[in-house]
Amino acid sequence: MTTSARAQRPLRVAVVGGGPGGLYAAALLKRLDPGREITVWERNAPDDTFGFGVVLSDETLGGIEHADPAVYAALGEEFVRWDDIDIVHRGMCHTSGGHGFAALGRRRLLEILHERCRSLGVDLRFRAEAPPPARLSESYDLVIAADGVHSGTREAYPEVFRPSVESHRCRYIWLAADFAFDAFRFEIAETEHGVMQLHGYPYAADSSTVIVEMREEVWRAAGFAELETDETIERCAKIFADALGGRSLRSNNSAWTTFRTVVNERWSHENLVLLGDAAHTAHFSIGSGTKLAVEDALALVACLEEHDSLREALVAYEEERRPVVASTQRAARASLEWFENLALYVGQPGRQFAFNLLTRSRRVTHDNLRLRDEQFTEAVERDFGCPPGTPPMFTPFRLRGLTLRNRVVVSPMDMYSARDGVPGDFHLVHLGARALGGAGLVMTEMVCVSAEGRITPGCAGLYTGRQAEAWRRITDFVHTQSPGTAIGVQLGHSGRKGSTKLMWEGMDEPLEEGNWPLVAASPIPYRPDSQLPREVTRAQLTDIREQFAAAAWRAARCGFDLLELHCAHGYLLSGFLSPLTNRRTDAYGGTLAKRLRFPLEVFDAVRSVWPEEKPMTVRISATDWAEGGTTAEEAVEIARAFAAHGADAIDVSTGQVASEEQPEFGRSYQTPYADRIRQEIGIPVVAVGAISSWDDVNSLILAGRTDLCALARPHLYDPHWTLHAAAEQGYTGPGVTWPTPYRAGSRRPQTGRTDAPKPRLTLGPA
Repeated sequence: MTTSARAQRPLRVAVVGGGPGGLYAAALLKRLDPGREITVWERNAPDDTFGFGVVLSDETLGGIEHADPAVYAALGEEFVRWDDIDIVHRGMCHTSGGHGFAALGRRRLLEILHERCRSLGVDLRFRAEAPPPARLSESYDLVIAADGVHSGTREAYPEVFRPSVESHRCRYIWLAADFAFDAFRFEIAETEHGVMQLHGYPYAADSSTVIVEMREEVWRAAGFAELETDETIERCAKIFADALGGRSLRSNNSAWTTFRTVVNERWSHENLVLLGDAAHTAHFSIGSGTKLAVEDALALVACLEEHDSLREALVAYEEERRPVVASTQRAARASLEWFENLALYVGQPGRQFAFNLLTRSRRVTHDNLRLRDEQFTEAVERDFGCPPGTPPMFTPFRLRGLTLRNRVVVSPMDMYSARDGVPGDFHLVHLGARALGGAGLVMTEMVCVSAEGRITPGCAGLYTGRQAEAWRRITDFVHTQSPGTAIGVQLGHSGRKGSTKLMWEGMDEPLEEGNWPLVAASPIPYRPDSQLPREVTRAQLTDIREQFAAAAWRAARCGFDLLELHCAHGYLLSGFLSPLTNRRTDAYGGTLAKRLRFPLEVFDAVRSVWPEEKPMTVRISATDWAEGGTTAEEAVEIARAFAAHGADAIDVSTGQVASEEQPEFGRSYQTPYADRIRQEIGIPVVAVGAISSWDDVNSLILAGRTDLCALARPHLYDPHWTLHAAAEQGYTGPGVTWPTPYRAGSRRPQTGRTDAPKPRLTLGPA
């Protein structure tokens, strides 16, 4: 590093907030350059802290060990370590081992960091309010805002950081018990007021953190809103007397609160940077608050060392940390929402409930849990009905008269490659290859019920005899060359999203010529530049219903094994369901019951001509991802209505209804909607949406969150995805069969080794 570059490094640093993240950043910065002037402002006294224990992962401890061996050594003397998680459900304790936790008291953690900062010469100012952020920015080279979830520094510049703060549905309180749990303990109490839960873990030889949590409505019904703190503590100890062994609980300025998820669009402003809870929060149920703050500190200090200018360093810090934090927040939200909806799961069999809890955030998976505790995982599999050596994804599943040999579905994917609605050689190869690839069910793209119901000129149809003959060629190939594989047809009508270009020529863009007229529930274009549809008339509703029935009759003659009615993604039937696209004032618009009327009429017409022994499913958009659109609660009622009319399963997708949608993308991000429908109604569901690994499929099925998993892009990447999933798991049973010509390739090829990344920041002895 040149002298000029070093001169640009911050020499005067202000840290606002004396939590673990701020203190650790101060210590690292001072250690790297003893000439720095570093001041930490903390409004509370040195021994004031909220909460009790802190859990740190091996990954975080590894970073601390490389960056500051002195702090690591001091922490190592204090840690309580354990491996087990106990889940108490309806009086039975289910234990899973191999998890590897380390915890210590939050107060002791702060004392260690105080001692380290003092030994290095950091100026610690307790019971002191920091000067205003603007003044600090003028006086110091760098200002680190580590002042927590209620960050005053962040709130001073809302137009810059653009924070989003979301409160959630549960109330919780941090308490402690004067004994050490021998495992991380989750205990469920089903009370007359509703479900409550305890999260407990040891943090010292004689102390444990105890968090009591419940939905807001349960909290109010139980009378906690009217109780004083002492009464609250006594009531909680009584409710969870078994977990506590009859012992009492204690408080530390404890109060009921709701968790707040903090997200910021930016983390820095000139020479001011956010760190820890000031920048982001993650629900305590995955134990990541302190972990994220400490890792933020490590990354920030490393970036300051690696870059010549402060601006470059702060940009690099945010670029490095934001993806990690986003991933953690997605996992935390999944965990948070699982506990919010705990009442949905308490009826599950005990071991499945425990597995569901352990895998709730999707960070612990079936395969990962098998490595940690093979005996527990095998017990869950036995209870589920998996034959020995059979992964959950390769267990059969029955819908009406159709038995699928495994739980993998090739999701419907528009190929835009038909001519005049006729599927050709491309469709034969495309669908045939995926059938040979081992999936239990292969679905066609949305097959349109009329020429006017196509999305694009390249969309396939089933409204002529020639189209039916072409589809029969494909179903014959699947049944002959891949016996045991089922093939399903998805029927739909484009509605207001029709008459557009092929996807690769311009997604959802209207045709430049050759347009056909569009109809929709209401005359609302999909995009400002889209064609304006006409409101479909009563007479047209009758015609369209008959078009669906005629296509279903042809589908039955073609030999399809399953039929799915497409009521999602903003196409015609979906357009009736969503309040964003249905503004009708007649019998087909208004209340949800009225918006359901036409889709249910179509379903009944199709069911009446579709063979009784063959199943019918319905794909819905469980949320529009847009204000004023379909809610998750309405999605449950939509699914309930179709189930009452005879649907055998609900294929649960989301979005694509409104062009202004703002989806919350992430791994298996749509699964919670399927899960909720399954738990509330009891109907089988198909989960879709960024499910890409066989481990995820096994996890979701074994946890009881879905019955089938539909994968799209993974099957475009690898037509033999299911066969390869079997090979990678060493499975050779009846749930999947390699085509005879392919059997020589059924053994997984050898691969080269990959090296783990080097530690993020390594420093020599102090």
